Amino acid sequence: MKWCGKIGFRETLEIEPGIWGDDEIVEKTYYGDVMQVSRRNQMTDNVNDDIVISNQISIISDPYANNNLTSMAYVEFMGTKWKITNIAVQMPRLVITLGGKYNG
Repeated sequence: MKWCGKIGFRETLEIEPGIWGDDEIVEKTYYGDVMQVSRRNQMTDNVNDDIVISNQISIISDPYANNNLTSMAYVEFMGTKWKITNIAVQMPRLVITLGGKYNG
């Protein structure tokens, strides 16, 4: 299955030379393939269980993604932002595994 969506990168932006602000999210659009689709309910103390997915999305990497691998925070998939739990580097592709919902 093909995928197109946004990946959020957490960046600390420089406000003035030598002065750094709070982390901000920079979104970039990527295209790729959904390699695996699975979901499960995770039991919690809340009234409703949390939904956790273990989907894998494979994207073609670019210089920005390569340089900011550790800053990747979430992937937008089916209208929801999901936390990134793992990134496997398989040049020229990145295989991204998703987890629970991203809550900013």
